[in-house]
Amino acid sequence: MTERFVTGIVGAPFGLKGFVKVKPLKGFVKVKPLSGDAGHLLGLKSVTLRRDGEEKPLKIEESAAAGPFVTMRFEGVGSPEEAKALRGAELLVSRKDASPLEPGEFYVEDLKGLDVVACGDSPGGGKILGSLSGIIEGGGGDLAEIRLQNGKTGLVPFRKEFIAGIDLENGRVTLKNTWILE
Repeated sequence: MTERFVTGIVGAPFGLKGFVKVKPLKGFVKVKPLSGDAGHLLGLKSVTLRRDGEEKPLKIEESAAAGPFVTMRFEGVGSPEEAKALRGAELLVSRKDASPLEPGEFYVEDLKGLDVVACGDSPGGGKILGSLSGIIEGGGGDLAEIRLQNGKTGLVPFRKEFIAGIDLENGRVTLKNTWILE
């Protein structure tokens, strides 16, 4: 299982423009949470930033909620210019610091590589159809991206109407019907 997750992306330096007598929050950067839940980011004391394959551990001196974002000030980053240099970096956290899961939720990283099999009741039941290569955010909901045995890629709505079950222990995702891949 994956022990570290990308839980956010560092955005633009944070500060207010056009207002008088407002001191910019120097050294803060916006972090967009990827889970949709920003709360878990507020309790972090340190993170690892990754960009272009390089990783840099940083201590968080201060953080605050800012709408859908969290602002963070990192130790050693004291100006908007230094903060700007961090833009686009991935925010890595350990599994214990990732957004907590609710019942029936999974970390996408734990799903990648699982075998996708046909439901026992459908034609070819139990047969391995391919492997789950990722989850894509679509306009109508998440889509499971499946690398099929023939090398092609199929997309299946990641909903209970199409997915019969997920078994992390045995490394399987079961599709209710195979026609969705045709």
